[in-house]
Amino acid sequence: MTPETMVAPNAAETPVVESKKFSFWYGEKQALYEIDLSIPAKAITALIGPSGCGKSTFLRAINRMNETIPGVRREGSMLLSGDDVYGQGTDVVELRTKVGMVFQRSNPFPRSVYDNVAYGPRINRNISRRDLDALVELSLRRAALWDEVKDRLRSNALGLSGGQQQRLCIARALANEPQVLLLDEPASALDPVATQRIEELLFELKSELSIVIVTHNLQQAGRVSDTTAFFYLGRLVETGPTNMMFTNPREDRTEAYITGRFG
Repeated sequence: MTPETMVAPNAAETPVVESKKFSFWYGEKQALYEIDLSIPAKAITALIGPSGCGKSTFLRAINRMNETIPGVRREGSMLLSGDDVYGQGTDVVELRTKVGMVFQRSNPFPRSVYDNVAYGPRINRNISRRDLDALVELSLRRAALWDEVKDRLRSNALGLSGGQQQRLCIARALANEPQVLLLDEPASALDPVATQRIEELLFELKSELSIVIVTHNLQQAGRVSDTTAFFYLGRLVETGPTNMMFTNPREDRTEAYITGRFG
C-alpha cells in the first residue's frame, strides 16, 4: 500500500464517507488527483496542507458544493454510507441536509436567531410549531449557544458576536440532523476565546456525528482531530491517526510540512 492510499486503521470499520480514485477539475485545471480516502464515523478528520493543495475542493466535493461553479467536472466516486453522492437520481437538497457545511466566515441570514435555525426544517419537512420550537432549542443547545441567546431568539442574528454567529451557523446545520458536518476553516476569523469554544463544541459533537475540518492551523488539527489527512498539490500524500501523523509520519513531505520547513 502506497502512502497516497494509506488510510487510518479505524477507517476500515465502515467509513461514513469514502472517495475512490476521485479527481476534480476546474475547467482545464486539475485540482484533485485520484484521491482514495476513508473518513470514519463519529470522529473528527482534519484535512491539512498548504494553500491551493485541494483540501477545500475535496471538502466541498462531499456535498457537491463545487457544482455551483461553471465548468467543473470529476471522475471517480464519492460515497456517503456506501451510496455514490454523484450517482443518478441523487437528490442534492437531501444530500446537503445529510452533509451540513459551515464556512470560513460566519454567514447567518439577516433574520432572527430563531428563523436562522428553523430555516432548513421549515423547508425540508412538515413540522409542527411545537416540534419546531423544540428542535430550535435542541440545535442551539447542541451548538452550545442556547444559554446565550434564549432571550434573544427574535433578535436579528447579525447582532451576535462573531463567535456566536459561527456557532449559530453550526446550529443551523445541526437542525437538519446531518450525518456529517463539514467545516472549512471555521475558526480562522475568530479570536482565541471564540476559537476555543468552537473546538470544545466539535469535541462534544463527535459522539453524535462525523466531522471533517479543513484547517491551516496545525496546532488546531493536533488538538481536535482523531485522524489527519495531508494534501499536497492536489494529491493525498498520507493519512493516519493524528498522534502518529504529528509524531511519526511516514512521508518526508508530511514531516517537512508539519515541522514548518514549507507551507
